[in-house]
Amino acid sequence: MSKVGIGIGLLGMGVVGGGTASALSQKRDHLADLVGCPVELRGVLVRDVGKRRAIRLAEGMITTCADDILLSPDVDVVVELMGGQEPAFEYVMRAISLGKHVVTANKEVMARSGPEILDAARKAGVRVLFEAAVAGGTPIIAPVMRDLAANEVISIHGIINGTTNYILTRMEQDGADFGDTLEEAQRLGYAEADPTNDIEGIDAAYKLAILATLGFRSRIREEDVYREGITRLTARDFQYARELGYTVKLLGIATADVDGVQVRVHPAFVSADTMIAKVDGVLNAVEIQTDLAGKLLFHGAGAGSMPTSSAVIADIVEIARSLRGGGAPPPMPRISGDVRVKPMSELHTKYYVRLTAADHPGVLAQIANVFAQCSISIVSALQKWRDDDNKLAEIVFMLHPSSERAMQRAVRQLAALEVVDEVSNMVRVEEW
Repeated sequence: MSKVGIGIGLLGMGVVGGGTASALSQKRDHLADLVGCPVELRGVLVRDVGKRRAIRLAEGMITTCADDILLSPDVDVVVELMGGQEPAFEYVMRAISLGKHVVTANKEVMARSGPEILDAARKAGVRVLFEAAVAGGTPIIAPVMRDLAANEVISIHGIINGTTNYILTRMEQDGADFGDTLEEAQRLGYAEADPTNDIEGIDAAYKLAILATLGFRSRIREEDVYREGITRLTARDFQYARELGYTVKLLGIATADVDGVQVRVHPAFVSADTMIAKVDGVLNAVEIQTDLAGKLLFHGAGAGSMPTSSAVIADIVEIARSLRGGGAPPPMPRISGDVRVKPMSELHTKYYVRLTAADHPGVLAQIANVFAQCSISIVSALQKWRDDDNKLAEIVFMLHPSSERAMQRAVRQLAALEVVDEVSNMVRVEEW
């Protein structure tokens, strides 16, 4: 600990960095009361010193040299809010090697390199906290690491990307298609100019890898996560979902059993009467099922300057209190690497399939025969739309639980049928 108070070094001054610096200033007295001594910003790393910023910092506070933060004896806690893998990972590891505690909101770094970072922190006797890396201002990391430490995590189901949840909510409520809703989200600032990380499920995959690694105490890499985005969903899928008693969400799902763990991000039909189905807009929600505590739902803001800064400040306070109290910090969790990640082909669930086929007798029998050959049973078939000019009909099937391997084979065979014009979509139906 520095001679007077706890010194904070900030790496990055973007949206979250600015919010964090503002909170440290505005809540200075409150934080001092919480910790028992001042918590002070001692330096900020930026790319451009001359850039105008909403918050005014003291002269000499801003630097473009990372060593001014990392090597400073006045900095006790390095707060990394740069984003991206490099140079953020390098700076985090250097801070740890220099005996400094670290707070980060970097989901990419923690998803790709979390076990190495936690192992280095344990060996160095420092702490690395990263509550803001998943679900923004909604506490989920600390409960998994601390409050559920005695539990075996059975499953995780989460809405962990606010941008896609907003898009899907508007598609459901307005009956709009994906493209129009994405443009609206971009105009409102919910989606980036390049929305790929959100709409293709990349952001959610990072977050799920972190949650699964902590929950199962085994290394789950981002590349272990099966991933599908939301771009194939249309207004028709939401119409059918509503009629069938479901809503559509982009879910991050991690499950564990005796055969290993399965981690996946994809759109899913979710029963409309469940709690997670009612999580709309930019909000996040994570439901964790454990052996001792049962099912727990964490729900709240998942992004934005203030909610994310809230999580960052909470981690700073946690470390500052530990420093103020003296003694050894709590050890970082141990993450093993001995777990089998099950391939997607081993998934067993229900399915929704929407296709367009020729509108004449005998077509339904040919389609049903494909499902039968793949050992897939049909729950129901709906025909609501017809194209009389082209003699086509849209048919929706709800299917009994079957394997992903069989379902993918059926989709390929259906697409090859002469009477099938297009297999428009296939969505998994999740019940837990």
